[in-house]
Amino acid sequence: MEKETQEVKQEQEKKKSVLGEILDFIAPIIVALIIAMILKYVVFANAIIPTGSMLNTIQENDRVIASRLAYKFDKPERFDIAIFEYPDNEEQLFVKRIIGLPGETVSIQDGTVYITGEDGKTHQLEEDYVSDENKDHYNGTFVVPENSYFVMGDNRDNSVDSRYWITTNFVSEDKLVGKVLFRYYPFNTMGKLN
Repeated sequence: MEKETQEVKQEQEKKKSVLGEILDFIAPIIVALIIAMILKYVVFANAIIPTGSMLNTIQENDRVIASRLAYKFDKPERFDIAIFEYPDNEEQLFVKRIIGLPGETVSIQDGTVYITGEDGKTHQLEEDYVSDENKDHYNGTFVVPENSYFVMGDNRDNSVDSRYWITTNFVSEDKLVGKVLFRYYPFNTMGKLN
């Protein structure tokens, strides 16, 4: 009887030992998955650039990382490259450069961008990131509403941006996903943007 009890105890300890090993193996994987999910959905956003709308700053098929926290603590600034929900289809993410801030008037004359602030002063934007071959001859004027932004691609001749959207010409602040920090792929062009 004593021998049977000892054997039962040994069998139970063996089962506990195997279960402990399995838990020891699985626990770090679960913790890593939770951390990865938090990073992906709270801290960082990842995007693949499918078109040439941001040439020459970002190439087609480049991959970028954005900070989801950047606009939680600071307001977006002119020239930031942002990931946001496309106003005409919120399930699609777009990457463009912020040009017009809330309360400003964005005037585009023959492809040259002018900003008129709330103080009434107008100045031409210095846009060295737009190459001569990527300029266009668009003309139009847009008054940026509060809590919204006017955005454009750097490849002005080939960009579906605030100038052409159907539902609205602006990105509302709550649709901004994050500020693009850097390009991480392909490796030979890795680097900080902006």
